[in-house]
Amino acid sequence: MQPVRVAWALAAAAAALSLLALFQAHFLREGQLAAGTCEIITLDRDSTQPKRTIARQTARCACRKGQIAGTTRASPACVDAHIVRSRQWCEMMPCLDDEGCDLLVNRSGWRCAQPGGRVKTTTVSYSAGMSSLTS
Repeated sequence: MQPVRVAWALAAAAAALSLLALFQAHFLREGQLAAGTCEIITLDRDSTQPKRTIARQTARCACRKGQIAGTTRASPACVDAHIVRSRQWCEMMPCLDDEGCDLLVNRSGWRCAQPGGRVKTTTVSYSAGMSSLTS
């Protein structure tokens, strides 16, 4: 009797996955993002200066109402829009779990400090309705 239950459970799981795949294929066209998700489009690194790497990334996000593209745990993510409007960057938890977050003095970005002393500084700039992050 037990193998029959296992077989039915596996069949139900396979059917659920098939329905999910069909749903995504029907409602998400090629190149569309699911609501609340982001993807990195470009990532440029400049290591020409000693002990310093400048990284610029562009991300595309499909955020829900009341959200805007931001950074969570060093990855692009949709965050509450009030965080960006108020420039309280550390509220979106942009640093990794073992890093501390500090706002820059002019609130143009944030610093993530690792326990070993390494510091990553991120600044936000706006142009033509888009924002870019430079680390």
